[in-house]
Amino acid sequence: MNLLRAASLISIFTLVSRITGLMREQMVAAMFGAGVLSDAFLVAFRIPNMLRRLFAEGAFSQAFVPVLAATRAKHGDEATRDLIDAVASVLAWALAATCVIGVLAAPVLVWMLGSGMPDKGQDAAVVMTRWMFPYIGCMSMVALAAGILNTWKRFMVPAVTPVILNLCVLAFGWWMTPVVADWGCPPIYSMAVGVMVGGVLQLLIQFPALSRIGVRPRIAFRPSGLRRASTHPGVGTILRQMGPALLGVGVAQLSLLINTQISSHIAEGATSWLNYADRLMEFPMALLGVALGSVLTPQLSAAQAKDDGQQYSDLLDWGLRLVLLFGLPCAVALLVFAEPLVAVLYHRKAFLAVDVVNTGHAVMGWGVGLMGLLAIKVLAPGFYAKQDTRTPVRIAIGVLALTQLFNLIFVPLVGVAGLALSIGLGAMVNAFWLLRGLRRQGSYRPVAGWWLFALKVALASAAMGVLQWQLAQRLDWIALGKTEGLRALWMAGSLGASALLYFLLLTVMGLRLRQFMRRA
Repeated sequence: MNLLRAASLISIFTLVSRITGLMREQMVAAMFGAGVLSDAFLVAFRIPNMLRRLFAEGAFSQAFVPVLAATRAKHGDEATRDLIDAVASVLAWALAATCVIGVLAAPVLVWMLGSGMPDKGQDAAVVMTRWMFPYIGCMSMVALAAGILNTWKRFMVPAVTPVILNLCVLAFGWWMTPVVADWGCPPIYSMAVGVMVGGVLQLLIQFPALSRIGVRPRIAFRPSGLRRASTHPGVGTILRQMGPALLGVGVAQLSLLINTQISSHIAEGATSWLNYADRLMEFPMALLGVALGSVLTPQLSAAQAKDDGQQYSDLLDWGLRLVLLFGLPCAVALLVFAEPLVAVLYHRKAFLAVDVVNTGHAVMGWGVGLMGLLAIKVLAPGFYAKQDTRTPVRIAIGVLALTQLFNLIFVPLVGVAGLALSIGLGAMVNAFWLLRGLRRQGSYRPVAGWWLFALKVALASAAMGVLQWQLAQRLDWIALGKTEGLRALWMAGSLGASALLYFLLLTVMGLRLRQFMRRA
């Protein structure tokens, strides 16, 4: 299997997902701007989304995928199917209880994330939280299916699945907004309905893909079946691994909770500014970080199961080089080209020039830490594949404390941008500690040629950054909003010229993309 091709396939479908996600955010920005109700929707959506990252894509995936890959490598498909059935049964029962508790506890959850919102916003957020909370159940089961499909090297369905959510929210936003308004409810409630429908459809699309590889989970719906499933040794191993992993991911989500809470007190619309900036940062994160994490985790686990230390180290080196090659120019763009990006994507109707400026500052904050955020997606699986979840947890706890110290320094100075900057700086420290840990273990031994490779990428990125800075300064991107088509053409030309310059300089300096082809 060509790993670069697999990562590229995931990146392509993830790009489609992020484009439709961006269209979703553009619709919210144009229809509702950055105000009380948009903040309320984002707080309400963040609650199940935070739990999804905590339980589904976070602690559960980090514990489940290595055990699944190791079981398949050592014991074959039949034992792996038994493990999948047991895990699916325990997970389904736990999710049912979690959803009931979440719906009942919605007022407390909203207060924890957005106590700074006015009463109107908090009331709307409680209603939308209750409508959207079952989404966490659907997405946790989707994470189970994605772990199985990635282990079987079926990357397409997990990569394309998020598109369904975005399309549903777009459809319900345009179609149901006037209907909801006629009912006497805030129009933004239509977005919550779209989220819930999208979650259900995302789950349903997994079943045909699982059936094709013969591992569709059989869930035990009776208590006796649940008791048998809970005694499976693999379930116990996953639960033991989930404990430290849950703490580690929980630290990151706690940081998000704190930042959301702080943003609700900074200014009306600050939560929205931070979210719109986050959407831009998510583009390189999804295209590179998610793709590499999805490809590397099962491959590293298989190498660990075979006790192949050289392949293990080479996989990590390959991932880190791709992070530098594609991540550094993206980080430069977020730093020097933030306001043009925000203006072109969001500046229309209810999204005003002041929103462009504040969102652009937050984008620049994310740009500082993008390389760290991407590197974590490669380095953390280096520990999880060895079923070492404690080391990343210890690092994450230290970084959480450091991030709050950064918040105390930067939020009073630069407002909402300080929140993004603090997370970014914390991510850089996190990545450094993870890298040092892998080096000390002997798990990662850099392949020769790193310094020359890094120099070439840095020079090409700097040249690209100068071009983008000139374009950002010489054109009035906000005023160009009077002619949307012309502004879009300028953006397409600017990004095209930047990419052409970057890769042309790399080619002149002798770097070839073909060098990064890798088979496993």
